[in-house]
Amino acid sequence: MLNSLLQRNADWSAERHRADPSYFTRLASQQAPEFFWIGCSDSRVPANVVAGLDPGEVFVHRNVANVVHSSDMNLLSALEFAVDALKVREIILCGHYGCGGVKAATEDMPHGLADHWLEPIRRLSRAYAVDLAQEQCMEARRDKLAEINVIEGVRRVAETPIMQRAWARQADIRIHGLIYGLKDGCLRDLDCTVGPGHFQREVAE
Repeated sequence: MLNSLLQRNADWSAERHRADPSYFTRLASQQAPEFFWIGCSDSRVPANVVAGLDPGEVFVHRNVANVVHSSDMNLLSALEFAVDALKVREIILCGHYGCGGVKAATEDMPHGLADHWLEPIRRLSRAYAVDLAQEQCMEARRDKLAEINVIEGVRRVAETPIMQRAWARQADIRIHGLIYGLKDGCLRDLDCTVGPGHFQREVAE
């Protein structure tokens, strides 16, 4: 399997060289993405592919169920680098329907360490129990919970000291919440965008 992977890489590299001889030279010279993508580790939701972007156009952090933990130093380090070093303008938090992490968070069975990681989703499930109960089936309730998890993640990213410092120095950065449909390949905007104006209103209040 490894040899097959290496061969596919070689074929891909050769094809890139044929199509654009300077492609890798340009890519190696500078990393200047416009987007920072926080997504799920699910192999069916690769950021570059679903967003139609080339390597170098999106800086990526992924974890199980795209959970934003305030103590996740991996995510916070990537966020800080994206904001302070790469100067990204758009941050995208993207979940997806049919998320295995969301499913695990709603099941009454042990999942090892994942149970600790997914605890924020279980809290959201309890907090929004009335809203979720209005959905007709478990799949629909889990998909709704996946949306709520994205919206909550946008809020949590916006509340980090990293973003508050960036907005305080007038950085024009916006955080968007998207959800991806495995069944149709489409991204949907959850209309929960947060930007510098929102931060200033919250500070004033």
